[in-house]
Amino acid sequence: MRIRGYAAFRWRYRPSTARRWQRGLCLAFAAVLLGSPAAALISVEQVQAQDDPLALSNGQGDPAALAAISFLDNAELPPAIGQPDFSVYIEETGHTLSGVFLDYWRATGEDVMFGPPISEPFATPDGYYSQVFERGVLQYLPSLVWTVEPFVRPMPVGRLLIGERSSGLGPLAGGKRLASGNRSPAMRPLAPDDPVVQETIAGGGIYDDTTGHTVSGAFLDWSTQHEGDYYLGSPLSEVVTENGMPAQWFDRGLLTETPEGVQLAPLGEQLAARLGVSTSRVPSAGVPDYDESLFVKVANPAPVDEATTPGPKRIEVSIADQRLRAYEGDTLVLETLVSTGVPPNDTETGRFRIRYKVLSEDMRGATDAQGNVVWVVGQGGQAPPGSIPYGVPDVPNVMYVDLDAEALHGAYWHNNFGQRMSHGCINLPLPVAEFLYGWAPLGTPVTVS
Repeated sequence: MRIRGYAAFRWRYRPSTARRWQRGLCLAFAAVLLGSPAAALISVEQVQAQDDPLALSNGQGDPAALAAISFLDNAELPPAIGQPDFSVYIEETGHTLSGVFLDYWRATGEDVMFGPPISEPFATPDGYYSQVFERGVLQYLPSLVWTVEPFVRPMPVGRLLIGERSSGLGPLAGGKRLASGNRSPAMRPLAPDDPVVQETIAGGGIYDDTTGHTVSGAFLDWSTQHEGDYYLGSPLSEVVTENGMPAQWFDRGLLTETPEGVQLAPLGEQLAARLGVSTSRVPSAGVPDYDESLFVKVANPAPVDEATTPGPKRIEVSIADQRLRAYEGDTLVLETLVSTGVPPNDTETGRFRIRYKVLSEDMRGATDAQGNVVWVVGQGGQAPPGSIPYGVPDVPNVMYVDLDAEALHGAYWHNNFGQRMSHGCINLPLPVAEFLYGWAPLGTPVTVS
């Protein structure tokens, strides 16, 4: 089934409810967030206007002039869109995780991408709800909630940190010729016809014409596997040497090639110190230790392999095969037959993600004589005269993925999986839907082809 048009179900969200439990949860830890009672945070825009990246002063260098802030009262918190309503405790670092930060942390591979949290949630004066992790500062971006893009991303610290580290950056020994100029060669943008660019593209790399830099090799492989176009942004340099290791700067962080493989550099402690956010451990206060069993409460009904190491989660749906595959890293953990949309309401193809979840809801609407959905409950008014009503109550484990209100969900009204059956949604066997609802947090990429 489908409720066409995301406006049709946006009214169901209850931001005030989410704000109440998140604010109460996070304010319990507000006393430990500050390095000093008068510490303050500044916005990205303020930082970019200053010579000293991430400066904690008011631009005058006077610590006494720092203004205390309320850590959450000024923040726009996420609406209730299916994130957990409880926190977990990360014993390794002594900090809690909750809400959309917990979901996106799970979706991107737990510690694999951003590392564990090293602070409690806080907010910048311009309203960004944030939390420091080992490898960056994650921020909730309200403007992206109603899109199919990730709305939790690392703070764009690349340009802010390059200036203070530039003296230690340089091209790799024996590196390729780069464009001329006064800046470090690895930082200078390259023209599209530069031989380095042409050679990189010929070798399977890419060129970002926004910043004039290339990405290739192991760094490109990592970026592709971890949705780097969203979580890294554009490259800000060519390959450089950082602490004796190959590295490359991006809008939202620094990728390094370590003996363990490519990963984001551990900038979290540095950023927390510059932001004035405490990384001191907090008591668990009865919050449960993180464990996937808190979310995945039923056994995998269609297992293929068991993931032995964490990795980013993703779901792939093949319309031609009427089949869904769920991956954790490179491991195929589940495969099942599904039922997608019957023409003229074909399931949309493209790159999406789990963007809104609800345990159960009614799906009702109406089609015209040709079968096109022409009205849905939630749009208001009534079905057009002569239209044909349809409706299914209590649809279970609903996970919306696109802007046309198409969702992954359980289907109890048929068992004809492997054949197209729906108004555009992706019908799942009930046990599969129940498992995936817990396994796939907000932010999990979904590709339909």
